[in-house]
Amino acid sequence: MRTTTKFRQLLKGPGIIQAPGAYDCLTARLIQKAGFPAVYMTGAGTSVAQLGYPDLALASMTEMVQNAAIITETLDVPLIADADTGYGGVLNVRRTVRQYERAGVAAIHIEDQESPKRCGHLDDKKVIPTEDMVQKIRAAVDARTDDDFTIIVRTDSIAVTGWDDAMHRCDEYAKAGADVLFVEALRTPEEVERAAKNLDIPLLFNFVESGKSPLLTASELEKLGFKIVIYPASALLSVTYVVGQVMAQLKEKGTTAHLMDSMVSLEDCFETVGLSSMLAEDARFALDQGAVPSR
Repeated sequence: MRTTTKFRQLLKGPGIIQAPGAYDCLTARLIQKAGFPAVYMTGAGTSVAQLGYPDLALASMTEMVQNAAIITETLDVPLIADADTGYGGVLNVRRTVRQYERAGVAAIHIEDQESPKRCGHLDDKKVIPTEDMVQKIRAAVDARTDDDFTIIVRTDSIAVTGWDDAMHRCDEYAKAGADVLFVEALRTPEEVERAAKNLDIPLLFNFVESGKSPLLTASELEKLGFKIVIYPASALLSVTYVVGQVMAQLKEKGTTAHLMDSMVSLEDCFETVGLSSMLAEDARFALDQGAVPSR
């Protein structure tokens, strides 16, 4: 079954979809191994970990799609991917949708920030006119070749033009064909609840540690009516801290022997990305001793 169809089934099925954020194959496989039904490819994580830049729209569409394509090769579960602003106007959005589809992604989200955009939990954002974003959404919906490919539409307008405009935009975006709405940087539990009550369409919540939104549990969000929750920074922030601590210890002591209880073995690390299955596949194709290959 295509991962796009798997994701559509998740959307129609019971329960909230938890999708932690990955920025490479290792983090994606760890998320899948933990039993999550979907993985989210974070744009911020891709920019920081793959390119060495903050989340300021410095990652190009090509770089994002390349990272998504590598990650999907390692997964059996659907991948949701950040597609920023669609990387330009209507024609760019159409190309973006096609490229992400070819990369094996199940869903993308595009947003209504002006380009160059910035992280949704930073200040001083700007948004494009509602009418311009509606055109982008229509272009995205029309461009997909797989009807199960999910178009998630994000609005950053609460912090820019206020609540009423954000709700108006959500209504217009839904009419334009958005499959899921993503209201970025909801500021209080009350706003989270109001958004869920106001919008009759699957909703995505962005759980960002140290961000602007309240850190509600998945069960709380499900009770309020949200269908998807992504955790884009959990792995990134944890790895930044842990690796920083390990490197500081290595610099101070000249060894990491005292930290081995906090590490997996080398074999276990390889196993996370498929060691046993690959060795079994290699053995399956190995010639029997003395056999002559056919021509």
